[in-house]
Amino acid sequence: MANEKELRAHQKYKKRSSLGMVWHQLKKNKGAIIGLILISLVIILALCAPLIYDYKQDIVKNHVRERMLYPSAEHPFGTDDLGRDILARVIWGARYSLAVGVVAVLFALVVGVTLGAIAGYVGGVFEDIVMRVCDIFSSIPSVLLAIAVVSAMGKSTVNLMIAVGLASSAPFTRVARAAVLVVRDEEYIEAAKAIGMRDWQIILEHILPNCVSQIIVQATLRVGSAIISAAQLSFLGLGVPAPAPEWGAMLSSGRQFIRDYSYMTLFPGLAIMLCVLSLNLLGDGLRDALDPKLKR
Repeated sequence: MANEKELRAHQKYKKRSSLGMVWHQLKKNKGAIIGLILISLVIILALCAPLIYDYKQDIVKNHVRERMLYPSAEHPFGTDDLGRDILARVIWGARYSLAVGVVAVLFALVVGVTLGAIAGYVGGVFEDIVMRVCDIFSSIPSVLLAIAVVSAMGKSTVNLMIAVGLASSAPFTRVARAAVLVVRDEEYIEAAKAIGMRDWQIILEHILPNCVSQIIVQATLRVGSAIISAAQLSFLGLGVPAPAPEWGAMLSSGRQFIRDYSYMTLFPGLAIMLCVLSLNLLGDGLRDALDPKLKR
């Protein structure tokens, strides 16, 4: 009993120590810290949006008398062609863009890691089929693939998440397969088989933990790509249905006024840029912090 408690305490200490080392390395990267601060601010604004603005009154309701107002103290980002405050819509739009990006990447992670781990562990014909399908998906531009999926399934927020997730699943499949190929012939895997562990237990307990760092980095970087893909689809009219304040849809609605009212596209564009930039900076920092070769 005492030995079990000591083992658990040692595992907790080792886990905390590993996290501490990652944080120590991450703090050395100024770009990663800037990215972490920026994405944290975006997340906080997205979570607090319902407390700041009322959705029905401030986001979707038309205010014709206040249409096309330039940025001012009352409306820091100006108003759009229907009199809606752009600052309010940009803040609320963070909820849609982040939700689509995170859910799509989680979907891609589950599908990709599952297929990649099984393909790498089982091998043979199944591995060949999975990897050839990944090659096909990788050869098709992600936006075109997402357009095809949305067109087939219909326009909705859920279908948008599925479409972007499918378009992002191939990289996770490759990462998981590569990690499995590295360790599947190790002695401790053979020992696990010898004591009667099931294949799915070996994959979950002994193989996938070896690729957690790669998956975390890939997921962080892919969220930014998913946000851009969702914005592109919304810009084309295939994303989040109107009048939801998704950033890509705001760009699409403001493009016809870009000559005289450029602020209508400037601020949603800046929101997309800052959000994706912060995720990329954070992803690069995590990649360096989780790389054992760079730890010192």
